[in-house]
Amino acid sequence: MRGLETPVTKLRRKVFTEIARLGFESSAESLNDDIEAIPYKIVTEKPQYRESIYRERAVVSERIRLAMGMALRPENRWVHLTQGIEESNIDEKYYEPPLMQVIPSACDACEPKKYEASNMCRGCIAHPCMEVCPKDAISRVNQKAFIDQEKCIKCGKCKAKCPYDAISRKERPCARACGVNAIGSDEQGRASIQTDKCVSCGMCMVSCPFGAISDKSQIYQLAKALRENEEIIAELAPAFIGQFGPEVTPGMLKQALKDLGFRGVYEVAVGADIGAASEAHHYAEKVSTGELPFLLTSCCPSWSVLAKKYFPDMIDKISQELTPMVATARSIKKEHPNARVVFIGPCASKKLEASRKAVRSDVDFVITFEELAGMFLARDIQVEDYPRDISSLEEGDATGAGRGYAVAGGVAQAIEKCLEAYYPDIQVNIKHAEGLAECRKILNLAKAGKLDGCLIEGMGCPGGCVAGAGTNIQVEKAAREVEEFVKTSSREIPAKDLFELELK
Repeated sequence: MRGLETPVTKLRRKVFTEIARLGFESSAESLNDDIEAIPYKIVTEKPQYRESIYRERAVVSERIRLAMGMALRPENRWVHLTQGIEESNIDEKYYEPPLMQVIPSACDACEPKKYEASNMCRGCIAHPCMEVCPKDAISRVNQKAFIDQEKCIKCGKCKAKCPYDAISRKERPCARACGVNAIGSDEQGRASIQTDKCVSCGMCMVSCPFGAISDKSQIYQLAKALRENEEIIAELAPAFIGQFGPEVTPGMLKQALKDLGFRGVYEVAVGADIGAASEAHHYAEKVSTGELPFLLTSCCPSWSVLAKKYFPDMIDKISQELTPMVATARSIKKEHPNARVVFIGPCASKKLEASRKAVRSDVDFVITFEELAGMFLARDIQVEDYPRDISSLEEGDATGAGRGYAVAGGVAQAIEKCLEAYYPDIQVNIKHAEGLAECRKILNLAKAGKLDGCLIEGMGCPGGCVAGAGTNIQVEKAAREVEEFVKTSSREIPAKDLFELELK
């Protein structure tokens, strides 16, 4: 459902808009009352999607807490909507795990994975479903197929063989989207995220048709800092192109951000160029010489966490180069030592990457494109109305290689192009995986020694960063926009000595 304008995305945008408006407009004295008023402002006279107006407001209330950076309230005791606001009403508020949370009052308690014979069954004589079932779980009841759930092992062989497609596979959309099997059930049958397994990619959030899963946000804290006229600089992830309208140019978006209060706007693709150059050198020095059997890219935090959490013996194979977000932030702070840096991108898991102790001094805020859209609405900024002849981003002379990081395979391709230019005598072996399930498969192959000599790119979201949980447009359209943007770059790859120059 990524990129579709559904009632769920509209509701999320309303919440983000109202929370951003708090940061821009509310005083310390009125803040609590203003927060209390939001559920009544969003849900007015009658329920639209749930059985009562009270449940709809309860769901909105929990969304408000997450959008303020607070945790959900417990179900077994009374907690005021604004309890904990003092800890969140500070500019230095960082994300605290768990990032992804299930709102219990919003969850429809979808059934876990199971196979059922539907009314499409014609009771055929061949009954291949019964013949292929390894557990004799299928019988004929009233001339129709019936599946005994206690015997069924969910292998799916019956569904594959049914000539009428009469056997349906039921599965929670959030669980289907989770590549690390982190979705379980609570005692009431509602979805529950097992935080020890979760890598915060956000695919469960964008796949839930009830909008029952949401992540925390910093939009209130950022809006408040912008209102106070602090020196705040934005760094835009390579996937930004097209996210705010097909006719919106980088210059138009830059001016909109400046009108929001940002002092400057940089491309994260500049940091991606640094990463591509440095990882090309790393591959040449370590993998091609046999010192390392293979190299894993590090720019996707969900992929990195997956490797560290599920394949701990591969930690030394993960590139130690700075991610584009951090490399760009450090470059910005060299020029603007007193500035605060905001990463604006498509990614939910970047929020937790920025909270790591090693990164906190570099990246001060992380928001998604979806959250930024809410901030624009809060200030009545229509990006598509700006004149198209505005100059482009400051310090935005990124190459096509860095800008291509936004799509699956783009990271590996950028490094490959750099290697071919810098080290023409070295043979390059590239592999990439997208989506956590495929990432796990490729890591298992690497562990088994079947990918020695390879540079391996992993992307937690199917499609790459353009498919992230915080995007505004459909994946295919976003990928085309990036492809066209790459073509406009004045240079294809970064200079060979870029990484060394950055260190000086």
